[in-house]
Amino acid sequence: MGTVDEFALIRLLTGGKQSTAFQREGGVETGIGDDAAVVNVNPGTQLILTCDTMTEDIHFKPVTMRSRDIGFKAMASAVSDIAAMGGKPRFALVALSLPRQTPLERVRSLYEGLYDCANRYGVRVVGGDTTSSIGGMTVSVTVIGETAAGQALLRSSAKVGDVVFATGYLGRSAAGLDWLLQRNLPLEPEGADAESLAYAKLVEAHCRPLPQIEAGLALRQSGLCRALNDVSDGLSSEAWEIAEASGVGIDLIEERIPIADELYTYAAASGKDPLDYVLYGGEDYELLGTAPAEHALELQIALGKAGVSLHLIGYVNGEHSGVRLIRSGGEVMPLDKKGYNHFNDVGGKDGV
Repeated sequence: MGTVDEFALIRLLTGGKQSTAFQREGGVETGIGDDAAVVNVNPGTQLILTCDTMTEDIHFKPVTMRSRDIGFKAMASAVSDIAAMGGKPRFALVALSLPRQTPLERVRSLYEGLYDCANRYGVRVVGGDTTSSIGGMTVSVTVIGETAAGQALLRSSAKVGDVVFATGYLGRSAAGLDWLLQRNLPLEPEGADAESLAYAKLVEAHCRPLPQIEAGLALRQSGLCRALNDVSDGLSSEAWEIAEASGVGIDLIEERIPIADELYTYAAASGKDPLDYVLYGGEDYELLGTAPAEHALELQIALGKAGVSLHLIGYVNGEHSGVRLIRSGGEVMPLDKKGYNHFNDVGGKDGV
């Protein structure tokens, strides 16, 4: 990094991806190269703005994630917040803080991952900032999305009697991280051994999570979704956020929670309860929400037509506050807010 200046670095990382035609097609009037970006939005819409930061040795380590996966995930975690509002992501700003000794190829690879994710979801990178640091690498991504005026989905709209749903398998990302920390190296498909292949889906879920944009849009357009959240800090924590914001209680039914076969296999081999990964792991970036019980089947059918599986995993209860788990044997177990918390947990998501 000591061989290039800031502007040469920007040209290197964005060259070929910022043509006038490419940017205008995505709604960009003025992109990278001025003091700020100018973008066009449609009449009758509202903007959704979110920012997400990933820091080395807190959210990732080079021995568990390749640079291109770090970039992909940094973009994905911010895009997922737009999905949780039922919005469409449009534009992104990227701030990058780098130690001077960072290999240029590592930065180039990280940006390839950023653009891989951005292009997948139709996001235009329109600016940002770069700076040197004395610590590890930090990547901060701001995403601007849009939704129809007055239709953004919120955490605070759950009602007593609603069903609780999730859009996909939970807990795989945390299990993938657990496996990577034991192996202490990123997974490469070439020459992968039998164990690596067996847990490839878990590792993929951790390194390249896919925000549920289409699901969020379908939920909003259905008019049947009430509250919505994305699962970034574990099912327990996200359910608590909806419960507190809405002033209700939530009961989760253990046997209805979607758990992938590979997670059961890994948990059995590790001597761990798969529910620990589901409830307290996080970074799945599936969607968790509520809908009126009388429209649950209708919503499942509507989402199915959009190619989205909707799992009914609980209900909203007005007789208590907080979140409870109804075990398979009928035991009612209160769940605490435990999920990943930067200022309460010792170490970070990568356990360092």
